Amino acid sequence: MIIIAGRIFIDPAKRAALLEDSKPLQQATRDGEPGCEAYVFSADPCEPGTITVYELWTDAPSLAAHFLHENYFNMRNKFAQHGISGAETMKYRIDAKAPVYNAQRIATTDFD
Repeated sequence: MIIIAGRIFIDPAKRAALLEDSKPLQQATRDGEPGCEAYVFSADPCEPGTITVYELWTDAPSLAAHFLHENYFNMRNKFAQHGISGAETMKYRIDAKAPVYNAQRIATTDFD
């Protein structure tokens, strides 16, 4: 699994319009790109000029295909059209996953 997480910066007055304008592309990526488990660009509730990025991909080939897909290019164009001022995004390769809560409904850091 690969997670992409980060932040996109934009004038707070333009954030809602960008998020609304990007909904069809977010949905198209979720629905139409194999390996996409999550694709979310949402308003940060504590920072008015920030959009939070969260993507979850099953594997590197799926993510590589996304980077060549028209949805990816169209999303980048949306960002440019709405005048983002910057971004900080990182990719993370995941080697293990487990539920946060164990059988006793206690949050743990265990992966076994």
